Amino acid sequence: MLGFSLQKLLLLAIVIAAVWYGWKWLERRGGSASADKAEDKAALDQDLVACSECGTYVAPGLSTCPDGRLDCPMIGHRG
Repeated sequence: MLGFSLQKLLLLAIVIAAVWYGWKWLERRGGSASADKAEDKAALDQDLVACSECGTYVAPGLSTCPDGRLDCPMIGHRG
């Protein structure tokens, strides 16, 4: 009743192979998204510079002051 037959072993091998290759396909399909995330993270990893007026640390080239000041000298600064 619980014996192993050739049909059961063949079906088990087919199911394992389908899951294996399906997993590999999903990893390859999602691999480009993870590469994009790595590029985005690399773009975010940059040195911050302190504003001489307000003291807030900002990313170089920021278009607006994080404190909302319009006269911030760090706006557009390329450190």
